[in-house]
Amino acid sequence: MSNHIKGQSRTQATLFPEVLDDFIAEDNPVRVIDVFVDELNLEQMKFNRVIAKRTGRPGYHPATILKLYIYGYLNRIQSSRRLETETIRNIELMWLLERLKLDFKTIADFRRDNAEGIKQACSHFVTICREMGMFSEGKVAIDGSKFKAVNSKPTTPQG
Repeated sequence: MSNHIKGQSRTQATLFPEVLDDFIAEDNPVRVIDVFVDELNLEQMKFNRVIAKRTGRPGYHPATILKLYIYGYLNRIQSSRRLETETIRNIELMWLLERLKLDFKTIADFRRDNAEGIKQACSHFVTICREMGMFSEGKVAIDGSKFKAVNSKPTTPQG
C-alpha cells in the first residue's frame, strides 16, 4: 500500500476550516435555484408562514423548503424521506439549505399546505425560461398505450 495514493485521516484536524462555498462550482444548478427562490415574492404567491409569528418556536422559512423541493424535482427525488436523507449527506443541499436538516414531516407538510404557491413558483420559472429563450418550438408526442400483461404462460416447454 505504500505506492498508492492515500487520503487524509478522518480524525485529522485542519488548521483552516473548510468553507462549503469552495465545494460548489460557479456554474452549479443549486446556485440558480438559490437566486431564483430568493427573488420570488412568496407572500404574493400565497405561501404560508412567510411572516413569522412572534410567539412559539420559530419555523423554517418557506423559501428554504421551496429550495429543497425544487432541488428534489430537478434531481428526481420525490420522497420526503429521501429528501431528508439527502440534506444530511449531499454537499449541494448542505450549501443550498445553509446546513439545515429538515425532517421528512416538515417537507411533506410544506408540500400539502403550499400546493398553490408551488404551482405558481413553477409557472413563474417556466415564464422566465421562455423569456430567456431556453425553450425551443417543437412537438412532443406521448404514447399513452396500455397493454395487459400475460403472466400465466408456462416458462418451461410442455412436451
